Amino acid sequence: MNNSNNFIINPGKLCISNLKDIYFGKYEKYVLCSEAKTSMNQSVENIKNLLSNNSLKSVYGVNTGFGKLASTRIELKDLTTLQHNLIKSHCTGVGEFFDDSSVRLIALMKISSLARGYSGIRFEVLDSLLTLINKEYYPCVPVKGSVGASGDLAPLAHLVAPLIGIGSVRKNGKIISASQALEECKLVKLEMQPLEGLSLLNGTQVSTAIALISLFKTQTIMSACLEASAFSLIAIEGNTEPFDKRIHELRGHQGQIIIAEKMRNLLADGIEIECLNKSGRIQDPYSFRCLPQVLGACFEQLNAIEKTLEIEANAVTNNPISIFESNEFLSGGNFHAEPVAIAADILAIICTEISSLSERRISILLDSNLSGLPPFLVNNSGLNSGFMIAQVTAAALVSENKSKSFPCSVDSIPTSANQEDHVSMATHAAYRLLDMTENAAYVVAIEFLAALQACDLRNIKKFSGKLLSIYKNLRTKIEFYESDRFFSDDIKIARDFIFENYR
Repeated sequence: MNNSNNFIINPGKLCISNLKDIYFGKYEKYVLCSEAKTSMNQSVENIKNLLSNNSLKSVYGVNTGFGKLASTRIELKDLTTLQHNLIKSHCTGVGEFFDDSSVRLIALMKISSLARGYSGIRFEVLDSLLTLINKEYYPCVPVKGSVGASGDLAPLAHLVAPLIGIGSVRKNGKIISASQALEECKLVKLEMQPLEGLSLLNGTQVSTAIALISLFKTQTIMSACLEASAFSLIAIEGNTEPFDKRIHELRGHQGQIIIAEKMRNLLADGIEIECLNKSGRIQDPYSFRCLPQVLGACFEQLNAIEKTLEIEANAVTNNPISIFESNEFLSGGNFHAEPVAIAADILAIICTEISSLSERRISILLDSNLSGLPPFLVNNSGLNSGFMIAQVTAAALVSENKSKSFPCSVDSIPTSANQEDHVSMATHAAYRLLDMTENAAYVVAIEFLAALQACDLRNIKKFSGKLLSIYKNLRTKIEFYESDRFFSDDIKIARDFIFENYR
């Protein structure tokens, strides 16, 4: 990034912070580094050399059909038509469109991957796609239609279709034709050269981008969950002994050690919170006592997923790969998104565990027999229902997350007349996480509201520095629950607070 807030794309070198900033729109413009031209040109020359002597050699996607039709040889005069037909025929996506931020991340990951120079694609093709993104003309990409093998074929076809003048584009929320977008951006319709259409469609960029977005959201919710749980522990006058570092060092899991340390810092920070360790219980319920063990395991998995997705974001995932260094074409299966699918499945488990643990603490806060607080956290209960149905909402969301957490990666439906007989379902695995993270965020939002209400009912005002800041921030937006009121808006405000303050 330079002084004008441009981001220079160095192919193969995107880090997690870059990817996060791209998604959240931190950069004004994206520029592909000029050094990428060298390897890209060499890769294109590799194709030209293959075709220049009318070689009898068949190279998949260059002079053959696709999928089950790979054995069909295509005449030289039809190679451009072949690539255009591929893009058009693969525009079969259905459902709503990915939002602009998601499309931006998908497109820039695609550009970065292809710019490594192993795809046989010209610099001007990627430059045209980059121009659309920089001018905020976002291709309309349907969310459904990929099985996560042979690449995210359908959604990527919709992503690049505007380059040849078909499909639609969204500008400032308005959908316009691709041809109009090209005209407004002063771009010409591209004539795809051999292999270019296939290289644009092969790849895991859609499933990887959506998994990354879900990772970012899950990390945010995890941080919020930890702090909501600290308020809940204070409200039930819970025990701090389970966070003693000696317990966690004896087990040895680094994530567990880190989460316990974070809790100690939240509950101390140089200020003694007098209400803790006063409940008279020898041991608190597991949702409090085992917090480091559960969230610690989640924390370690999130770190592993981050590494997996960072690698995938930089990977060459097209097929065949043009090895320009040795003038070869290698056919393989880098487009198979199994690493992404498994990462997404683990993310689903983490979302479910975070929301499940949070809902259990909400339930305890509302249960006067366990918390010692007024039933359902409201004075004059009976006349007032208080947080009763907010907990029901949390339970409904947790149950939905449980039903969505079945692993998608173990499912496979053969495609392309059994040529593609094992697929990853990575795109679906990632996409369902967008709902799951929303559910988890709402559950943690309800815990925040319940925990602050419980603290107010105990007249607890002495918090550590970080918790005091959160308390003041939320209480500025949401007042104490004195009597029954329309509650949905409060939950939404608390949910928004999570995503605004923990990014």
